[in-house]
Amino acid sequence: MSALVFKYQAFDQAGKVKYGQLSAESEREAVRILKGRNLTPVKIHQTRPGTELLRRKKISHADLLGFTSGLCTLVEARIPIDKALRLLDGITEASAMRELVLQLLKDVKEGRSLAEAMESHPQVFSKMYVNIVRAGEEGGILHELLPDLAGFLDTSAQTRQAVISAMIYPTVLLITGVVSVFLLLIFVVPQFALMFENAGTDIPASAAFMLGLSDFLKSYGYLFAVALFLALIAWRRLDQEFTTKLKKDRFLLSLPMFGSLILSRECAAFSRTLGALLGAGIPLIRALRVSREVVGNAVLSVSLERVEEDVRGGAGLGLALEKTGQFPTLLHQLVAVGEESGRTANILLKSAGTFDTQVRNQISSLVAALQPALIIFLAIAVGGITITMLSAVFSMNAVEF
Repeated sequence: MSALVFKYQAFDQAGKVKYGQLSAESEREAVRILKGRNLTPVKIHQTRPGTELLRRKKISHADLLGFTSGLCTLVEARIPIDKALRLLDGITEASAMRELVLQLLKDVKEGRSLAEAMESHPQVFSKMYVNIVRAGEEGGILHELLPDLAGFLDTSAQTRQAVISAMIYPTVLLITGVVSVFLLLIFVVPQFALMFENAGTDIPASAAFMLGLSDFLKSYGYLFAVALFLALIAWRRLDQEFTTKLKKDRFLLSLPMFGSLILSRECAAFSRTLGALLGAGIPLIRALRVSREVVGNAVLSVSLERVEEDVRGGAGLGLALEKTGQFPTLLHQLVAVGEESGRTANILLKSAGTFDTQVRNQISSLVAALQPALIIFLAIAVGGITITMLSAVFSMNAVEF
């Protein structure tokens, strides 16, 4: 068997994130090689010819949803996978998506299952997606699971769009306010300097401060952009080491309003993924492992590791979630009810919808609080600069009179 190429993300013994690739005959051997190098693998996937080209050509969530819906329709009509992919190639407009469909078709013709073909493109198909497709193929129920998968993607897209739409206005308002203040200080305020100089009178302290601030921004304003850029880099570098990422994510969860928003968003993603996997007949331990990867917050991810260990030891999922102390009471109580009634998958999907609603409501509350605050900031900043300079002009004219 020829060696395959795997890309990986792993932690070293110091807790630092390491990225790279290696050759191995299987994913299991790749994991063994990494452990031999004293690395703890977090993510590992096989790369295949053509995947680098697809990575450079971004495939949007809308493209993936369209592909899934089209495949769902064709599979429900009992059309074989290879023929379905050939038909999708003919109706797909996005070039990157067409290349992906052709690559999937090539792999399927070579004897690989659809799930195996998709697994080679982790930048497009998540582990949740691949596992549901694999469960459908193995159980002969792909035509039943694909509609649920399409619905999953559609719901995720709607939630994401709702969040983006809600944040557009306050973002534009903030940018407008900051730009307006900078333009006033850099281009308008200096016009008063010559007027005061010609008048030969003392400048009020407030106006002198504005003139000094204007001179500083004209000379060193670029430092603000540099400082902002460096701050963003430093913030992103916190994710490079597990310990710093853990502290950062714990801080984010502790923030008023933002913390509960992050928690609700993560719970929605976790519940929907786990519910979809369990509904597809995937064993709980395996489903938990896959679902943990959709959780971006390190604090919650570590808690889910403990949940997985407790469940493996025989504890109920609801009790294990409650034991961590990190998840909302609503989640573990609903899960416990689902376990008692044998409807855990359905309960998880319903709870995901509940958390989605919470996210939208929290975003609405956040925007409702931000909008007046930003308007007041803009009024105080612009009005303060204008009144300060005009008051200085009026006082100068009064002295002359």
